[in-house]
Amino acid sequence: MMIIPEVAQLDVEARRWRHHLHAHPETAFEERDTAAFVAERLAAFGLAVHTGLAKTGVVGILSVGTSKEAIGLRADLDALPIHERSGVAHASRHDGRMHACGHDGHTTMLLAAAQALAKRRRFDGTVYFIFQPAEENEGGGRVMVEEGLFERFPMRAVYGMHNWPRLPAGRFAMRDGPLMGAYDVFEIVATGKGAHAAMAYQGKDPMLFASQAIAALQTIVSRNVHPMDAAAVSVTQVHAGDTWNVIPEQVILRGTVRSFRGEVQDLIETRMRGIVGGVAATFDMSATLRYERRYPATVNSPEETAHAARAAEAIVGAANVDRAPVPEMTSEDFAFMLQAKPGCYVWLGSGAGDHSPGLHHPQYDFNDDALAIGASYWVTLAEQQLA
Repeated sequence: MMIIPEVAQLDVEARRWRHHLHAHPETAFEERDTAAFVAERLAAFGLAVHTGLAKTGVVGILSVGTSKEAIGLRADLDALPIHERSGVAHASRHDGRMHACGHDGHTTMLLAAAQALAKRRRFDGTVYFIFQPAEENEGGGRVMVEEGLFERFPMRAVYGMHNWPRLPAGRFAMRDGPLMGAYDVFEIVATGKGAHAAMAYQGKDPMLFASQAIAALQTIVSRNVHPMDAAAVSVTQVHAGDTWNVIPEQVILRGTVRSFRGEVQDLIETRMRGIVGGVAATFDMSATLRYERRYPATVNSPEETAHAARAAEAIVGAANVDRAPVPEMTSEDFAFMLQAKPGCYVWLGSGAGDHSPGLHHPQYDFNDDALAIGASYWVTLAEQQLA
């Protein structure tokens, strides 16, 4: 393990930063105190600081030497609407909000890297430190891109990182091509005719629609998507009825679709519309489908993935860097940045044992032992890319 000396010197302070952020979580586009915390420290490190992009986003700028080359390093700021049950001393003080995905650790690692790079000044060019709001469900990455992130801060490539509790601390994983899935959501509203449950023949039961439609939707992947592609269609909500003896007039189904390729997204949406219309016609009722594409797939570019692997190998050794992990259907709005610029998103091992709570769990707490590893990766990547 090769921890950057300037990062190692920051380890105690970095842990304090992380615990403060964990205790004061803020959700999407409300990260005002978190953004102020970040901006204050970036300025103290001697960086130029820009605020207000995507409401609460922060960009720090560190330029050394004369080169026009520039890269971006990105971390996310937001927490989740979860009631924390971790029991740690630095647990959330904001009821119903929690850093259950480790963004407090991501922010801390990038802050530590900014301070170390400002001290070392061993590169030639510009590093943009991008602190993005609203990664969880609200697409803050998309908003930053739409509001001119890459026009205001021109960079050759952009890099992101997420802690991965299923991977032991001290390991990295990345691959070129798709790493994480596209995130789509859908809502189906079927309207029939309500009736007394004892006289069902007088109504048009939307619960029949629900049972048949849920089963039929599962055939999209098994009977329409090529076996070498990957996709998931999941109905996660069913809403209908208020009492035991009344057939409701309406049923609402909601869920999510995951895939890696745009062609598969198109296929699934088309088949879903056909199924919804066909099942509704079968039971002589009406149905509508709202299909919304939230996040695209996270797709790494080959050259930048090779750069990321080289930096990770310098920190933890080649044996601890997985260049071909199995992609996951979880999604990430860093994908919007990768659509605009070449780059690489990596997984940083943060597992502390077989029984460590996973991401989005109310007992989750970022593993502080990963802070120095992640920050050293950022420093090494910047110095290698802007040598």
